[in-house]
Amino acid sequence: MSFWSGYQLAFESIRVSHFFSTSSFTKAYMTTNAVNQQQQQLTFLLILVLGAIAALTPLAIDMYLPAMPDIARDLSVTPGQVQQTLAAYTAGFAIGQLIHGPISDSYGRRPVLIGGVAFFLVGGVVSALAADIETLTYVRAAQGFFGAAAAVVIAALVRDMFDREEFARTMSFITLVMTVAPLAAPMIGGYLAVWFGWRSIFWVLAGFAALVIVLVLSLIPETLPGQGRPPLRLGSTLRNYMKILRSRKSVGYIFASGFSFAGMFSFLTAGAFVYIDYYGVSTQNFGYLFGLNVVCLIVMTSFNGKFVRKIGSEKMLQIGLTIQLLSGIALIAGQAFEWGLWGTVIPVMFFVGTISIVGSNSMACVLSAYPELAGTASSLAGTLRFGTGTIVGGTVAVIHVNSAWPMTGAMAACAFLSALFYWGLAKK
Repeated sequence: MSFWSGYQLAFESIRVSHFFSTSSFTKAYMTTNAVNQQQQQLTFLLILVLGAIAALTPLAIDMYLPAMPDIARDLSVTPGQVQQTLAAYTAGFAIGQLIHGPISDSYGRRPVLIGGVAFFLVGGVVSALAADIETLTYVRAAQGFFGAAAAVVIAALVRDMFDREEFARTMSFITLVMTVAPLAAPMIGGYLAVWFGWRSIFWVLAGFAALVIVLVLSLIPETLPGQGRPPLRLGSTLRNYMKILRSRKSVGYIFASGFSFAGMFSFLTAGAFVYIDYYGVSTQNFGYLFGLNVVCLIVMTSFNGKFVRKIGSEKMLQIGLTIQLLSGIALIAGQAFEWGLWGTVIPVMFFVGTISIVGSNSMACVLSAYPELAGTASSLAGTLRFGTGTIVGGTVAVIHVNSAWPMTGAMAACAFLSALFYWGLAKK
């Protein structure tokens, strides 16, 4: 499946084009009431480009997952050391979000986006040339740091344009577009590793980053007006962060999303080794099992986009957290009663499938309270989300044993903690 045909297939499957023709969406970019067909097509293309930008990190993570055992063998290191390169990426990503958000609030979205993707490209090239695991680990951390710019700016761009429910709905569909990346990435990465070696994966990442830079330069406008931007001062930035963290509800929403993501990251960290080494799945076929997660994600994202305006982002968040909690229970049961490969694959599928529901709606709830600090709030939430994922994923990597228990146990614990933070703080 090609990248753009994957986009077309994902959108046609849920007839999402209807969404892009609605007045609430077109008003974000159009200044007249009479919107012609050419303008609608431009808006549709713009959302595809936003999805492509958002796909940078899923590609950087998912494409090399099936090649992890090959990297370990080629560089003569343990599986845990290779898994740490993923933790390094997310650690850099977490720190980067903390910095890029305030910068984008002060200097605009577009310059931060272009600069971040350019350095992400350089990181892909250096990763492809890495001769040892230490170099690969440090470069991946730097690549994550600069790749964070895209994630922060995407959320802030959309918040610049939409209110709470429309933000959640629009982010949901952007997430749907970018799910083509994790659907295709492990399959592409598996075949690239078999045919051309694992280094080819990072060359492809660098090429995709170059394409994104061209698209941004051509199609992405500046959405933050020059007047009224807050100056970039460390003291005021820290005060803004503390303002958000002093809110019990904001902390509840952020960590509900954070532990939800950490559960998925536990799978990303150990899933390839569990499926390939423990259950005996081939490198090429890993991508297809991984694709089941993304199919579920597409269905759940479509469900969120259809109903969030009817029942609200709060209710949708509760639905997503409930599904993840049941999935966590099923993962424990699958290991306890030895249900085998599919006793792990199916609960993982539902857990990962609800990531979009939990992430987009929790972020909508946080950002709706701080519209004037959208970049700062987005960066803080992203930092804590990826920081939580890095800690949990790093712990799973350290506890590397020939068993699925570290991964499934971590996912179940994260589902419980995510629900606890929401119902204990945000919902209280």
